[in-house]
Amino acid sequence: MKIITSIKEMQKELDQQRMAGKRIGLVPTMGFLHEGHLSLVREIKKHCNYIVMSIYVNPTQFSPNEDFSDYPRDFDRDVNLAEQEGCDVIFNPDSEEVYPKNYLTYVEVENITKIMCGASRPIHFRGVTTIVTKLFNIAKPHVAVFGQKDAQQAIVIKRMAADLNFDVEIIVAPIVREQDSLAMSSRNIYLTPNQREQALVLSQSLKAAERKISAGEKNAAVIIKMIKNKIEEKHDAKIDYIEIVDQEKLECQTEIKNNVLIALAVKFGKVRLIDNIIVKI
Repeated sequence: MKIITSIKEMQKELDQQRMAGKRIGLVPTMGFLHEGHLSLVREIKKHCNYIVMSIYVNPTQFSPNEDFSDYPRDFDRDVNLAEQEGCDVIFNPDSEEVYPKNYLTYVEVENITKIMCGASRPIHFRGVTTIVTKLFNIAKPHVAVFGQKDAQQAIVIKRMAADLNFDVEIIVAPIVREQDSLAMSSRNIYLTPNQREQALVLSQSLKAAERKISAGEKNAAVIIKMIKNKIEEKHDAKIDYIEIVDQEKLECQTEIKNNVLIALAVKFGKVRLIDNIIVKI
């Protein structure tokens, strides 16, 4: 497995692989790999025979008061895990390479980035769409994979790829959970043991909502109130949002008639966690 830090070297490597007939898959990550990331590699291997994993903690998607400097990093461990899963190359640039001095250009998707996570993290998705655009231009992958845990991000990237005519197939892989159903996240390590236990209410409340809808409740406000009440029982929990939306335009649903995305973001102490579930009617 190769490790490449230069954009020009990465482009040269992948140009050679395309000429050799390889089908290139891209797995964008910020590192500190866990089973969720590794499941993305396994998923994309079904579609490609040359796998690129990017490991880069992207500063432009963090607000000044967020955890960029504290975001967990362990590059040597990441390399070992990526190699074990069969990645062919890791792209690990530094910020001077990605955002050189006097950098001025950003990519922004309107409307669907202003709600949910975008409401409390106003520059987040601009940073995400900019770095993903750069990765698409650097790697020119045939396929790229993203995780369903970041449901809004996946929808935003699919919209961007369609609107800007990127010649790339976007795959969204299922959420990977711990044995106790907590969605895997690099930020989980920051939870205290008590917060870790309390955080189980996220998946529990989503499953309870699914059961209530299956039993016939179609009023979205009733479902949201039920989730809110369950989460607020945990004293460390501070709700950012709970939304029931459609799966493409992220429009809020008042009456649940079709398949919907139920998504939420909650802080436990300083640790902000997200989770979601797709409920099929």
